[in-house]
Amino acid sequence: MTMRTWLAATVLAGAFAQASGTPVQERRAMTSLSGKTIRWTFVDGPTAGTTFEHVLNPDGSIVWRALDGPYKGASRQEKLYGAVRVNDQTWAVSYLAESGHTLTVVLDLGTHKATGFASDDKTWHQLSGTFDVVN
Repeated sequence: MTMRTWLAATVLAGAFAQASGTPVQERRAMTSLSGKTIRWTFVDGPTAGTTFEHVLNPDGSIVWRALDGPYKGASRQEKLYGAVRVNDQTWAVSYLAESGHTLTVVLDLGTHKATGFASDDKTWHQLSGTFDVVN
């Protein structure tokens, strides 16, 4: 590749990145939640104000732990979770606990807002709150 070809390619790549409206460094998207630890706190629903830590294990299991509030210290490993990347900034995470409770949460990586639904065989709650990816 000649210096002229390299320079032209570099200029074109820069123009394309600017035209897309997204700086190059911001386009690095999280490609997987496997192995990540996420802490979220909802402001409504039956666990409002309690911070929960969720470890999304590479084997597909999920471990949740209550870090504070009336459930502090409660923890359990659930058999399976699902995580779907909606776009570069948004993930949906869902799991069914052995207790029969289901939690489905949409995580916005740009705003750190969490929106979700929790249910069991008798109740259903819409939830909203915030989250952080710890690692």
